[in-house]
Amino acid sequence: MPTPTKGPRLGGGPAHERLILANLATQLFEHKRITTTEAKAKRLRPLAERLVTFAKRGDLHARRRVLTVVKDKSVVHTLFTEIAPAVAERQGGYTRITKIGPRKGDNAPMAVIELVLEPLSPKQAVVKEATKATAKAAPKAEKKDAKVEEAPAAESTEAPAEETATEGDADKA
Repeated sequence: MPTPTKGPRLGGGPAHERLILANLATQLFEHKRITTTEAKAKRLRPLAERLVTFAKRGDLHARRRVLTVVKDKSVVHTLFTEIAPAVAERQGGYTRITKIGPRKGDNAPMAVIELVLEPLSPKQAVVKEATKATAKAAPKAEKKDAKVEEAPAAESTEAPAEETATEGDADKA
């Protein structure tokens, strides 16, 4: 259970804060980017991230959990059919908050919160491919080790000596 926030809430009471955050989440998923105050953006981020995670699951229970917050069925449909597949490869960080200048009327600090729908960067994609390759190579390596253990003792003693000699030569170079 999340700990309650200390200090003043958005709007006034807890119910009003839930309504404000639900409306902000609805607008975020509908327009993909909204401009609001920094405080509201920071409070919206965990809620939006959780709702996107539910949408990635995609089952009926997840859809009903999202519908408890976002009341507009067309926005929920958009979340499940467009946004969730776009961020399927991402492990988190579905939103981005960018601070902008203060609001003209009351000088409140403003921010833009937007969905991160771009694909992973090339560097992240390479890292992901490398982890997949090592995960696939690990079971094959275990099979090779098992074959070495089955080999006669004379052959198994010669192979490590050669490996250590090449490793030592590589360290000197």
